[in-house]
Amino acid sequence: MKKAVYFILLAAFTGSGVAFGFFLVNSGLVTFLTDLPQHFRLGVVGLSTLIGLLAGILLARPLMSGAVRLTVIAEQYLQRTPTQDLVMGSVGLIIGLIIANLIGNLLSFLGPVGKLVWILITLFLSYLGLSIGIKKREELLALFASFPKFGKDRALKSELKAGHFKILDTSVIIDGRIAELCESGFIEGVMLIPAFVLEELRHIADSPDLLKRNRGRRGLDILNKMRKDVDIKVQIYDNNRGLEDVAEVDTKLVKLAQKLGGKIITNDYNLNKVAELHGVKVLNINELANAVKPVVLPGEEMVVQLVKDGKEMGQGVAYLDDGTMIVVDNGKRYMNQTIPVLVTSVLQTAAGRMIFAKPKYEKRGEGQAHLGEVNAIG
Repeated sequence: MKKAVYFILLAAFTGSGVAFGFFLVNSGLVTFLTDLPQHFRLGVVGLSTLIGLLAGILLARPLMSGAVRLTVIAEQYLQRTPTQDLVMGSVGLIIGLIIANLIGNLLSFLGPVGKLVWILITLFLSYLGLSIGIKKREELLALFASFPKFGKDRALKSELKAGHFKILDTSVIIDGRIAELCESGFIEGVMLIPAFVLEELRHIADSPDLLKRNRGRRGLDILNKMRKDVDIKVQIYDNNRGLEDVAEVDTKLVKLAQKLGGKIITNDYNLNKVAELHGVKVLNINELANAVKPVVLPGEEMVVQLVKDGKEMGQGVAYLDDGTMIVVDNGKRYMNQTIPVLVTSVLQTAAGRMIFAKPKYEKRGEGQAHLGEVNAIG
């Protein structure tokens, strides 16, 4: 393939040299060339052909390498560009070219000047259409969505009938784990983002409080990440009909879930309880996280590091890698040490899990020796 392209470029440069040579001897642009005998004129054509051939030999390979580099750069850029930007940018470019073509027909009577003006207008409108198509993609998509033919109402209704709607609340978006769950394939269907949730996120992101502002911006980043993932179906729902008189976001979420028959994904304990009272199915991320934690039974042994005092006298507190709190009775004496403990009980709540334990060698005289061994191993 490379050789074929090389010979094509070589032939193109050589042919250009031939054409340029005949142009010089026949056009009268250089007067003395037209007065030369025929064999001298053929010599000029031959010299021009040779120059074209040499130019092809010198420039063909660099041109090929440059074209390959430009192609790779363009391909990488297009791969990083979201599909929506590519589609809407192409639509804007096509509209700009159509308008420029219509203007070109009007300027045709001006001759060469009209053609020059038409070329400039074409370049300007092409750039303008491409830029507006990318920057105004959300407004253009919303405009198309207002027409039943182009809208997503039918697709949304089919998903609704299949029970695939998952309505996300603000807390679960800021939490961020929903994106990883969707990527893993454990949560299927359309992730529905109500417009009032987006508005609440925007208000949080604009908050004067630094912590709230960072949380809001994190939520917006998570949404952008999910929308750019082709395997995750994300839909912005801006139809607030029937919800105008409702002020609280949680109440709006519950009413919207009742209206659409969807499920709410949250990690808000209060929203979870309110939705259950209204008969709305809730998928709680915290409950899922607790459900997939390893099961610990009373009597099991584990090795933990005591990091702080407990609320009760003599208690020490340790944590597992997943954040589960372990309360060790009489563990305060082993503060900042790694010791083996025996599980005495497990308390499971909606907010998380708490494990109660006691030092394994607490009642043995040889406890300190065993602790030394454990610390040496740790």
